[in-house]
Amino acid sequence: MRSIWKGAISFGLVSVPVKVYSATEDHDLKLHQVHNKDKGRIRYQRKCEVCGETVEYGDIDKAYEEGGRTVVLTDEDLESLPVEKSREIEVVEFVPDNQIDPMLFEKSYYLEPEKVGAKPYQLLRQTLEQTELTAVVKFALRQKSRLGALRVRGNVMVLQAMLWQDEVREAEFPILSEAVKISDKELKMSSSLVESLSTDFTPEQFTDEYQLQLRQLVEAKLEQGESVDTEATFGEAPEEEGGGAEVLDLMEALRRSVENRRKGAKAAKDGEEKEEAPEEKPAPKKRTRSAG
Repeated sequence: MRSIWKGAISFGLVSVPVKVYSATEDHDLKLHQVHNKDKGRIRYQRKCEVCGETVEYGDIDKAYEEGGRTVVLTDEDLESLPVEKSREIEVVEFVPDNQIDPMLFEKSYYLEPEKVGAKPYQLLRQTLEQTELTAVVKFALRQKSRLGALRVRGNVMVLQAMLWQDEVREAEFPILSEAVKISDKELKMSSSLVESLSTDFTPEQFTDEYQLQLRQLVEAKLEQGESVDTEATFGEAPEEEGGGAEVLDLMEALRRSVENRRKGAKAAKDGEEKEEAPEEKPAPKKRTRSAG
């Protein structure tokens, strides 16, 4: 991993110099656009609407338009903002872990301490771990003032960039204001279904099936050409349900779901027991001492 930013965690009068690394990456297969007639790559040019010339990145500035007037902001203008010059991750307050709405979370970053900051880094990490608190911080990264959550993940501290509160839309759906009657029987059956699906979260058991199938399709086309047999590659496609599919009432759907879940769990358990059962070995033959 390559460091994308250097700064320091400001924790009271304690300063912890750190390097910042992107904690996540995109695993999607990279696709680009081509002309469907001759496979020529489609590229986009940056053209000026006034003079019609193609403009290089170095000659492009940002701008804001309001009331027919345009204000141009150069890189020098943006770098002159006081907050942009700051290399500080300022701890503002400490809050219980469960008080931060996950809706606010954006991108995550790993924080690695500089050599001189190893001890205060570990002190802050262990303090957060023992108190089960999250540090709310303010910092600036890539020409944007940000709010963040500083938390512990294993033996490393993670900085999670957060949205500002006014960036989260309110959900205003009139249908949710309508009265809906849920019977005790429906709630009990729904709880049974939830309980049958309850387990500890293990993210490594989940895979991105779309990307796996996309890569499989690409490899098949590279090997077989454009006229690839998708049925041979992926197997027979399941039939799509038409408009005449059976409609179940809520209670019946819940009952069947619980029943199917129990059958599946029992089958899985029987399979595990069969695998774990030791093979029966023939009894050893008795040896008799020869008289002598």
